[in-house]
Amino acid sequence: MSPEPFGARLRHAMDTRGPLCVGIDPHASLLTAWGLNDDVAGLERFTRTVVEALADRVAVLKPQSAFFERFGSRGIAVLEKAVQEARAAGALVLMDAKRGDIGSTMGAYAATYLEKDSPLFSDAVTVSPYLGFGSLRPALDAAVLSGAGVFVLALTSNPEGAEVQRATAADGRSLAQLMLDHMAAENEGMTPLGSVGAVVGATLGDAGANLAINGPLLAPGIGAQGATPADLPGVFGSSVGNVVPSVSRGVLSQGPDVAGLREAAERLTDEIRAAVAGS
Repeated sequence: MSPEPFGARLRHAMDTRGPLCVGIDPHASLLTAWGLNDDVAGLERFTRTVVEALADRVAVLKPQSAFFERFGSRGIAVLEKAVQEARAAGALVLMDAKRGDIGSTMGAYAATYLEKDSPLFSDAVTVSPYLGFGSLRPALDAAVLSGAGVFVLALTSNPEGAEVQRATAADGRSLAQLMLDHMAAENEGMTPLGSVGAVVGATLGDAGANLAINGPLLAPGIGAQGATPADLPGVFGSSVGNVVPSVSRGVLSQGPDVAGLREAAERLTDEIRAAVAGS
């Protein structure tokens, strides 16, 4: 039997748990704020606490791979365990790795995150398409085989992104719109939701693009970057029901208290649901 596609699993998780994605971003200043050392022991304590607090109640957990990679193999070991424990508790794990390359190298990245026998197998991974959308084919094909998802950078929340993403392609479309149209083609005919998502910043004000890709829209930028749940309908319009808002510091700053983390996630989930319902 073919595995259940990521898009269907994500739609169910959003409908039952709410649409919130919480980032696991153990950067040095946050470890310090939690009273932890900036070392592998601190990393492990931080990560274990977030998974314990949230994996059984939020739709998506999004570990940022770089913050684990900086500790070498011991940091990756912490990441492997977190991925496995979060998935076992019912959360979908989106690996925020933003990988982008060509040929066999992209295939190796796909094997790392999207093949089920990998210790880092995740429900989805973020990728960069700016070596050409076709360069993502190994990841797209691997995701189909394993029932995983791929989130493609489109219109990111960092201001520097516009110089590439808003540039004009040969046919007059922005490069971001060109990528979004490729995603829509990948998702055509998929129900209830395609498994190829786009990363679109919640800070954009007006996306200025057609976001109807029949897939999920990962929306970073709520909280520390200045966006609020109330901004979502203005940015995403009729596609707001497919938005997965991503929050990191807005939740993680309430740790290390487990109850504080849970209360922050629940509050944001309620605010997002209200904003989407009122759109």
